[in-house]
Amino acid sequence: MTYHYKTRGTCSTMIDFDLDENGVIKDVAFTGGCNGNLKGISSLVRGRKADEVIGLLRGTTCGMKQTSCPDQLAQALETALRSQNA
Repeated sequence: MTYHYKTRGTCSTMIDFDLDENGVIKDVAFTGGCNGNLKGISSLVRGRKADEVIGLLRGTTCGMKQTSCPDQLAQALETALRSQNA
């Protein structure tokens, strides 16, 4: 299933991603932000279970910000998993 998540507090403004029925990330695309870094993150998380990625990325900060693009991805995945289990 495809999800769209509006980020908060980051340079990227949107995260679009696909999760399969087993919670495996199939694709991730960020709108805005640091292009090369976010392409790298997308490549690293593709094929991994969302729960694993959440554990790795949740709480990552960017400079003085309380969040980051990786943290926002973790939050987006948490929201998606909750909706899948509802």
